[in-house]
Amino acid sequence: MAASTFLNKTFSSNPTNGKICTVSFWFHLAPTSDSSNSYPRFWSAGPSVNDRADLNINDPSADGTSAGIINFTQAISGTGYTWTTQRAFVDMATWYHLVLAYDSTEGNAADRVKLWVNNELQTYDTTPTLPADSVIQFAKNGYNNDIGKSSHYSPRFFHGTMSHFYFIDGTALTPSTFGSTDATTGEWKINTNPSVTYGTNGFLIMKDSNTITDQSPNSNDWSLGGGTLTNMQDNPSNAFCTMHPMNGVGTATYKVDNCGTTVGDSGSGDNDCGMTGTLGMESGKYYWEVKAVNAGGVLGIKSSDVGIAASMTDGSPNAGYWGFQSNGSGYSLNTYNNGTFNNSNTLQGHDNNDIVMVAVDMDNGKLFYGRNGSWLGADGNAADPAAGTNAIATNIPQDGTFMLPWTEHRSSGDPESHFNFGNGYFGTTAISSAGSNASNIGVFEYDVPTGFTALSTKGLNN
Repeated sequence: MAASTFLNKTFSSNPTNGKICTVSFWFHLAPTSDSSNSYPRFWSAGPSVNDRADLNINDPSADGTSAGIINFTQAISGTGYTWTTQRAFVDMATWYHLVLAYDSTEGNAADRVKLWVNNELQTYDTTPTLPADSVIQFAKNGYNNDIGKSSHYSPRFFHGTMSHFYFIDGTALTPSTFGSTDATTGEWKINTNPSVTYGTNGFLIMKDSNTITDQSPNSNDWSLGGGTLTNMQDNPSNAFCTMHPMNGVGTATYKVDNCGTTVGDSGSGDNDCGMTGTLGMESGKYYWEVKAVNAGGVLGIKSSDVGIAASMTDGSPNAGYWGFQSNGSGYSLNTYNNGTFNNSNTLQGHDNNDIVMVAVDMDNGKLFYGRNGSWLGADGNAADPAAGTNAIATNIPQDGTFMLPWTEHRSSGDPESHFNFGNGYFGTTAISSAGSNASNIGVFEYDVPTGFTALSTKGLNN
């Protein structure tokens, strides 16, 4: 979900059993530079602040020990009962599976609210004594429900992606209904077709494409309350790289949106700010695209062994980065490695909204750049990543150094870049056409060179 995107529904019937239910969904956190977006909501419902249910997460992009803490609140006639996880969830390179089981009929008060993440039962800072036989405010007759937004406070939009969002009315289930542990990898994996009884107000949304149509037998459809809902390739079985604001540094303040794929400066006119991706590589061959909506800056890769601040300082030794730089008259290879700064290989000019192609061959230490469908060679002739010929750079470390996607803005003109690591969008705009892709991982504007794949968890494991 991008900024200001949320779903809305008001139920018109009483639940099968408002005292017992299960909420299950998968989510992939995305960065945001919105400092006011504390406590982003997964689901919020109820007629007022005093009578509501809230399931939220402390802003995972924020600083401090409370970032990424998950909270569930049940407010009844002005009395709030809140369960706060001791564990924080801030990893923006992975998917999480959350299951909340509510059963106020349990004789033991400690068993009335259970929350799991990736099949791990969470412990709480405090365990309030929820009144026995209390009715949850989710999915009640006549109550407003928002997914991805707060119903009662400032919007507090969720930033990220959600998938397979279930509400089970009348049954308290465990995660084993919705997932299982891979016997080989130990990874918690999704069950896409669980056998469940939904109850009257139960539903399943966001299972396929960007549908808000209930895929249970109940026809409990939701509405798009605001913003833009997009069908991402990113899913619980394959997480794609995004750009990460907590890795940013410099004199300017980055703005980050659209699930970590739109980055730029704050509009202040300052320059020198850098950011890396959430996934990196030490072997293999990977491809991605960047739309230079407002060109100006460096697009490339950077060694994880060196801090961002050092990589932005030309005089710092070992500040290893290789970048395709907009220099006003064209693109040039802008590198800084082992104490040597180089700005060379001036190439053809460019315009705003050009699409830069990046191909990284870690197996052979080569870096390739293209522009609008054509690969650019170091000597002015065409390059061919599939054949490994005429690379822009041939000195990428092959010693196990972990390399990350990298962008740096060195312009006062408020540059903005839209990254497509395989989701098939530049910002919120779908690519105009899909190129060929032999790996079948990700959707790109141009043909993916043979032997290359997307920078995603599945691509890394390919």
